[in-house]
Amino acid sequence: MKRSSWRYLWKSEDIRNKLLISLLLLAIYRLAANIPVPGINRAAVAALSQQTGAGGNLVNLLDLLSGGAVSRFSVLAMGVYPYITAQIILQLLTPVIPALEQKMKDDPREGRIWMEKWTVILTIPMALLSAFGQINIFNSMLGGSTVIEQWGFSGARLLPTVTAIISMVGGTMFGIWIGQLISEYGLRNQGLSLIIFAGIVSRFPVTIAQMFNSKEAWWVFAVVLIVFVLTILAIVFVQGGRRNIPVLFPGRRIGNRMSMPVRSQLPLMVNMAGMIPIIFAQSFLTFPAILSSFFINSQTVWVNNVSNWLYRAFGGDTWWYPIMFFILVVAFAYFYTDVLFQQQNYGDNLKKQGAQIPGVVRGKPTQDYLTRVQRRITLPGALFLGLVAILPYIMGYFLPDNSAGVQLMQASGLLIVVGTIRETVELIETELRMHGYDDRLIN
Repeated sequence: MKRSSWRYLWKSEDIRNKLLISLLLLAIYRLAANIPVPGINRAAVAALSQQTGAGGNLVNLLDLLSGGAVSRFSVLAMGVYPYITAQIILQLLTPVIPALEQKMKDDPREGRIWMEKWTVILTIPMALLSAFGQINIFNSMLGGSTVIEQWGFSGARLLPTVTAIISMVGGTMFGIWIGQLISEYGLRNQGLSLIIFAGIVSRFPVTIAQMFNSKEAWWVFAVVLIVFVLTILAIVFVQGGRRNIPVLFPGRRIGNRMSMPVRSQLPLMVNMAGMIPIIFAQSFLTFPAILSSFFINSQTVWVNNVSNWLYRAFGGDTWWYPIMFFILVVAFAYFYTDVLFQQQNYGDNLKKQGAQIPGVVRGKPTQDYLTRVQRRITLPGALFLGLVAILPYIMGYFLPDNSAGVQLMQASGLLIVVGTIRETVELIETELRMHGYDDRLIN
């Protein structure tokens, strides 16, 4: 029987240190998630978790993705999502602005450094906007109360308001810094993913405890458990889906002899975009709700009516919200996949290596062929992504009102958890092989 090379995990000092550093930094981040924003109104924050309808859905989603930081309204209530939003914006702008696209092609290494620098810079205004919008929309949910006791931009309220916003922005930047430390000194390039993963997983026991405390019927537990397991299995299956394109690499000259051509495969992913389309669609749909929250108490009747309608419609309190969500996720999946795929530029890269897809001309025809194949296989991945995105709303029609089990079905959370576990396992296995802990070599 073949024994797993994971038994050598603790024997490698380098791998052991990376794991311990990663766990230590994650523990520091989770401790920081308990630090409240200065000047919070604890009664108002506690009332947020009791919200129902559109407001309750939004609060539960944000609380899940922040690892419970929203329910405590800590300095990490926004998590690292402003950074992810800034990253998405720059990735989408790259193919639109020729100068940026050329910069990435000329020197990929310098291009990545430039991209990282401006992602951090863009994160600051995105975090400021997100902090202000998050507090404002929570205040709108609470009616007369405010999550910050002295909220306002005039008189004595100015300093507490600015302090609260700056502390939330500082919390986001602290989270990004911790993620970068994990990627540099711990598990390579896994920092931000592990931070989000740790937050989401930490909420699972709380959610399960809420289900027990609410004394829901036994069939609710059974349905939630079955759907939860089946969803995870489906995510693993789809995320691992590939279409292998045969590629023929030319033979190499070895002394006076010419080696035979090498047959290989180019794997194209069914879901290349990952969870980004869901985050993008949620941001797109949440923005009108945030914007309308500024005008809900307007003295002008028609402005107040339109604002209330937009808040209900885009807050998730209408039957057509899941339909919009599904359509946007599918559309963004196609759009984002196309952007990423064009940046890979497989046609030119294969041509430079002298490789060729049998029956396809090198260069642009190869790129066009691969683009057509990628778009075809993206369809099932995009439809699956859209279905998983609206799964909580589908479950909400069958489960009792405000059932805690619906929170376990949040698409972003499940995709992040499954994706992070897969990537971490693959990374650790790669590290073990690089350090020589491979049974194929040892035996």
